[in-house]
Amino acid sequence: MATYDITSRLPTFAEQWPSFYLWDALMQTRSSLQRVILMATLICAPLVCAQKAPTPSSDAEARTAKAFETARQQSPLALHAFLADMPKGGDLHVHLGGAIYAESLIAEAAADGLCVDIATSGLLDKHDATAPNCGNGRRPAGDALSDQHFYDTLVDAFSMRSFAPSNGHSGHDQFFDTFGRFGAVGSQHKGDWLNEVSARASVQNEQYLELMITPPFAHAAGLARTLGWHADFDLMRRQLLAHGLKDEMADDEQLLTQALAQRKQQQHCDSKQADSGCTVQIRFLYQVLRGAAPERVFAQTLLGFELASVDPRWVGINFVMPEDGYLSMRDYSLQMHMLDYLHRLYPKVHISLHAGELAPGLVPPEGLRFHIREAVELGHAERIGHGVDVMYEDRPEALLDEMAARHVMVEINLTSNDVILGVRGAEHPLPIYLKHGVPVTLSTDDEGVSRIDLTHEYVRAAEDFGLDYPMLKQMARNSLSYSFLPGESLWASSACQGISLGAGHPNAACQRLLASSEKATAQWELERRLRAFEQAH
Repeated sequence: MATYDITSRLPTFAEQWPSFYLWDALMQTRSSLQRVILMATLICAPLVCAQKAPTPSSDAEARTAKAFETARQQSPLALHAFLADMPKGGDLHVHLGGAIYAESLIAEAAADGLCVDIATSGLLDKHDATAPNCGNGRRPAGDALSDQHFYDTLVDAFSMRSFAPSNGHSGHDQFFDTFGRFGAVGSQHKGDWLNEVSARASVQNEQYLELMITPPFAHAAGLARTLGWHADFDLMRRQLLAHGLKDEMADDEQLLTQALAQRKQQQHCDSKQADSGCTVQIRFLYQVLRGAAPERVFAQTLLGFELASVDPRWVGINFVMPEDGYLSMRDYSLQMHMLDYLHRLYPKVHISLHAGELAPGLVPPEGLRFHIREAVELGHAERIGHGVDVMYEDRPEALLDEMAARHVMVEINLTSNDVILGVRGAEHPLPIYLKHGVPVTLSTDDEGVSRIDLTHEYVRAAEDFGLDYPMLKQMARNSLSYSFLPGESLWASSACQGISLGAGHPNAACQRLLASSEKATAQWELERRLRAFEQAH
């Protein structure tokens, strides 16, 4: 295994980026005139100006950019209204379970007859139907529908709403604890969840979602326990496959088919009254739970690679759970070697990895020095989720340049990074990624738990970092260019060059590209939406 050493002190943010300390002053300023002056100064900071998107390419884009600046200067509310309608392409970093709002989970728990542990506000499995109530220390979840105080308690327990750190309970703890509290809501509601997230996306002019979910893998976990851990990856793979690891795949595929059918039915997608949510494309990333014993992580990862190899609805793999967890930290390099091995056997399966979702103090300093680099160089990550601690990595400038050269995109989750890690404003590396030419896009992470949506993240990027309309437009384009949709990119092909993208009828060569590439087709639709949006201003 490689060892990691910092031979010289990393410069502090105050030394490297003094202009961003204007952000604190900006957030504390109440005078609108002072705020505008400070924002103008921030926008013109060299760090941001160096990465401004290209000059508007049309009169319509120039008008739209001007309307964006007018809305920004007017108020955050006006900016939100403007950005709510802006075409945003896709959201590539979404955990389906965490994307569901607490209100939906409470309704589903009530319908399923679940109980609530009063001490923890956590949902419990369905109680005995013959019992008159849930038992001592418990209460039917359905009571929340007639008791506002109980209802509010559950909303707060299932999300970051009203949360304030106290008695050593941090935002990090609250965020990750929510999943255990509402996790008893059954998988039979996945169709409801797909309906909810796609309907919310369509209202915000999104057209594509890559949703992270963890299909059942009890059989794989049982095999892992029985076979135990072997450092020989080849041996482990052969044994797992020989003992029926793939037997679980049929059930996983059927559950996904049922959920998609439920969503389609709820949105009336086969009728003339189809909901707008039907227009949102959905693909899935297989979540591997990194906070488990190595034999189980390997077995689940192998199952994910096998599933993604045969079912095109699964477009890739991701590792999830808190990156600062004991096993996640102890086995991080080992897990990247697992991915290195499996990538060689399944090279067509895409990989996006949570990496660098860490901050000083959360783990020892040495724990900040290598996660993103190993995700890129060993784990073959095509995209990095979060990437917050990049400037604490060994040789960060070289790493950033390497990511830019390899076109490794970073999924930026501003609110999530704030509430979990306390990283915001001047301490967030978004401007540094832009300075080095690393592609980025905005995403929500867990919009239900955070009580946000993608529009909120666009507003936050514009407000906190002074990003202009062309830059946000580029981020929207990146969301589709770096998606795992199959096919050649519209921008990488010469077939559609020299024509107005998204307008009229493409020429024969461009039509052939669109017919053969789901990615190019989605990009063409984004350009059509952007054109309509800009012509309206």
